[in-house]
Parts: sequence; structure tokens; C-alpha cells
Amino acid sequence: MTEYRTEKDFLGELKVPKDAYWGVQTQRAVENFPISGIRFGRRFIYSLGLIKMASAQTNMELGLLDSKIGKAIVQVSQEVMDGKLDAQFPLDIFQTGSGTSTNMNANEVIANRANELLGTPLGEKGTVHPNDHVNMSQSSNDVIPTAIHVAAVIAIDQDLLPALRELEDSLARKAKEFDPVVKSGRTHLMDATPIRLGQEFSGYQSQIDHGIRRVTAARASLTELAIGGTAVGTGINTHPDFPGRVVEKIGGATNAKFRVAENHFEAQMAQDSLVEVSGALKTVAVSMVKIANDLRWLSSGPHTGLKEINLPAIQPGSSIMPGKVNPVIPESVMQVGVAVIGNDMTIAAANTHSNLDLCTMMPVMSHRLQQSIELLSNVAKVFAHKCIDGITANVELLLRYAESSPAISTKLNPIIGYEKAAEIAKEAGRTGKTVKEIVVEKGLLSKEEADKVLDPKHLTAPSKDLIGGGGA
Repeated sequence: MTEYRTEKDFLGELKVPKDAYWGVQTQRAVENFPISGIRFGRRFIYSLGLIKMASAQTNMELGLLDSKIGKAIVQVSQEVMDGKLDAQFPLDIFQTGSGTSTNMNANEVIANRANELLGTPLGEKGTVHPNDHVNMSQSSNDVIPTAIHVAAVIAIDQDLLPALRELEDSLARKAKEFDPVVKSGRTHLMDATPIRLGQEFSGYQSQIDHGIRRVTAARASLTELAIGGTAVGTGINTHPDFPGRVVEKIGGATNAKFRVAENHFEAQMAQDSLVEVSGALKTVAVSMVKIANDLRWLSSGPHTGLKEINLPAIQPGSSIMPGKVNPVIPESVMQVGVAVIGNDMTIAAANTHSNLDLCTMMPVMSHRLQQSIELLSNVAKVFAHKCIDGITANVELLLRYAESSPAISTKLNPIIGYEKAAEIAKEAGRTGKTVKEIVVEKGLLSKEEADKVLDPKHLTAPSKDLIGGGGA
């Protein structure tokens, strides 16, 4: 049976679990928001602890905070950063839109634990006050957006970009391996002029490379930190040197180059930077869905589909059909993709509720942004190593498709004209003969000329040579 202690604030008294480091304001939020059971993640809590540590250190340096109290706050903030107090952060994501409840959760936990370190039993008033000391020179309105930015930068740097580079490397290796393999191109899912399988995979590689560049460019907007703006961006109750010193300490702890917000009012009245970064993540997700879906098509069948490539068989695919194997990794990638697209819509919609001097949907924006980064990071590595790395090509089938495609007649356009080439393509489709066989039968080209002009491999790159170095 849970035992309680009684605490009070200006709204009155409330019972708080006896062993909880949080206090009355956190408890009110616990009771007010039993919504989803979704809590802020590890990286956000780490960032919150880092901000509290850097703030206490700065306030001591500026002579604003007693060193005994400040050192205790720093020690507990480190415990928060290390994850030792994660159980003391029980609040639901769907809470007050500023995240004030979670900021006060941190303030109360750090204050109570600091008092305990200084000899005051838990639940009794000590020398460390959550608002006066732990929250000194801060407001929820600058702490929460700062924590969101720091957490996102850490996740991008440590998880997402490395994972995307792994995926790009896997695609690059396949592009090189498959470069000699000729196949039929497909546009509108219909036969098109020949292409090399390696060229297709180089396109996939380039999509991920572009995605890395997009995320890196958008990440720059996250390096601006709102800390120091306090309630509405004016910096009330904050020393002029406070923002720069705190930001410098955060950068030193994370090995990331952060900077004070160019305009504190912009940094707090809206979260456009989160929308920008989420848009880059959405673009990566769309690219990955395209690649994954292509692999499903290329490996389809395998007996009644395209069967151009083989995906690694990693698990049975049916509870009723023996021997069936499904493209489970691409399907996982695609599900992540649509989830990230949905998260982007949530983040964009949430930012439209940035009314006057504060964005009031920051907790859900933080959660969805972190979730998108985490999902893309995890699935990129799985995609690379459980799917891409093990793909093989059915080379002979691919070549047969390329040689038998009527679209190969496109190469004849400069020689016999579009209309005659279209007739030959139609005849090839009707009779099952190859374009090469028909042009030789009709005497339009000699066998040697046809072999040269209509070699599928030669059709996968621009060439000035048509017949004997000339062209008509």
C-alpha cells in the first residue's frame, strides 16, 4: 500500500507518494494528465538535467547562487543525466503545452534530492528551493525548447546520421557489385529502355546521400538555444552573461556547437526549427519508402512476379502457406516511413498553435520529433544489414528481360525514325520476337550492326556511335 506525505502550494494541500522525489506541482500534473502513459524519453531527460547543471554552474560563477546549494544541484543534475532518477519523471507527454509541469518535475526532483544530500529528510523543507534555486534565471518557456533542441541534436548526431551512413554504404556496395548487370528499365511499371541494376542502386544511394545532407542542413537550426529568454524572450530575472555561458557549457558536454538564439522572441513564440527538421526527416522517410517498395517489386513472385533480385530469407512468411517468404524488412521500413510522415503532420499542425509569445504544444512536438529520429535510425540499420547487404541478382533473367523488351527499339529512332521504330516495337510485342531479330529480318540493319546498336549494355549510357560512327 502506497504511503503518502502532504505538501502544499498556493492552490492548497495535496498528498504526494512518501518516497517520491517530486513534489506537489508534479503530483498535480500526475493527477491531471492520465492521458497516454507516454513519457519524455531518455535523451530529453538527459538534456533537462544538463540544462539544470549548466544553469547552476553559471549562476555560481556569476555570484548569484550559494556554492553549497549550487554544488548539490550540480551533483543531482548529473544523476538526472545519468538516468539514475528516470523513475522520478512520471508525467504524460499530453500535458500543459509549455511543458511547465515537466520543468517543475525536474526542479522538484533536483531540489528534494539535493536537500537529501545536504542532510534534510525527504519531504521536509530544506535550503534548496525548486523555483528559487534550481530554476534560477530560467523559465519553462526557455528551458523546454532548449531541451528539445539539445535532445534532437544529440539523437541526430549519435544515432540518425551514423545509421543513414551505414545504409548509404550498403547501397553503394550493391551499386558497385551490380554495375555490370543489365536489365530492362521500367517507367509507369512498364518496359522502358535498358538500365544497369547498379545504376538503379546508385540512385537509391544518392537518395540517402541527399537525405543526409538535408538532415545536416536542417540540424543547424536546432543549434540555436532559447535559454536565457525566460518567460517571453525578454530575459527578465536573468544576468546578461547567463545565456552565453550556459550554451557554452551545453556545447562542451555534448561536443556539439550550440549558440544563443539570434532572437529570443522567435525562439520562444514558435518552433519553426522543429518543423524544418521534421520536414527533412519526412523526406528521408519518403526516400526510404520508395527504395523499400522498389525492392518488393523487384523481388516479387518469386515464381509469378518479376524475380529480378532475391532478398535475404530471414523468416517464414505465412502461417498457412508452407515455404512462403515475404519482404518483411522492406515492409517494416515502409511502416516506419508512414509513421514519420504522420509525425511530421503532427509537428506542423502543433506549431500552428504558437499563439502570440509562446508555442503551446511543445511536449507533443518533442515526442514526435524524437520518435521519428529513433525510428529512422533503427530501421536504417536493419534495412542495411538484414536486407540490402544480402541482396543477389538473377543476372540471366535480367539480361533476357532487357533483350526482349520492345522498348529497346528506342535506339532505332535516330536511324529509321520514330514511326518505323514504333511499328517494330509493336511487332515485337505481338510476335514475341526480339527487336534485334525483326530489324535483321527486315533488312533494316545487318546482324553486325544490330548487335552493335541494340546491345542492351551499350544502351545504358549515352553514345555518339549509331552505325559505324555515324548517324542518320
